[in-house]
Amino acid sequence: MKYYTRLSDAVHILSFIALYPDCDLTSNKLADSIQTNPAYVRQLMSALRKGGLLVSVKGHLRPALAREPVKISLLDAYRAVEGNKLLLHQDIHTNPACGVGVNIQLVLRDFYLDSKADIRNPLRYLLMNAVASRSVSGSFQLPLT
Repeated sequence: MKYYTRLSDAVHILSFIALYPDCDLTSNKLADSIQTNPAYVRQLMSALRKGGLLVSVKGHLRPALAREPVKISLLDAYRAVEGNKLLLHQDIHTNPACGVGVNIQLVLRDFYLDSKADIRNPLRYLLMNAVASRSVSGSFQLPLT
């Protein structure tokens, strides 16, 4: 099963940049922190840039937040990397000959649509400054050697 990680990875990138604004950050260094590949990091950074959350120039090693962390919500990050896609997705490839398979889509559709608003509301109030400050502890060391 593939898990959705674009939002958490985008928040990871934004937090890293918020915490270390004066550090040279390559996509390789960010990818090491996320444990993914640099191309994926560049893809997310491009989406964050297009979403108005990140300022970066190709070849320049110091990406910056486009606004103060207190003015960036997780909902902003979600919209930057996912647009208006649903957070919950139905498996539409169920067996139509099965009593459960044929009806489960109808049952879940309304629930998923109703929960879409409920899930996004908390994201609106969780700000990057809170996320970034919580991600740092006294024993945290910046792995940029």
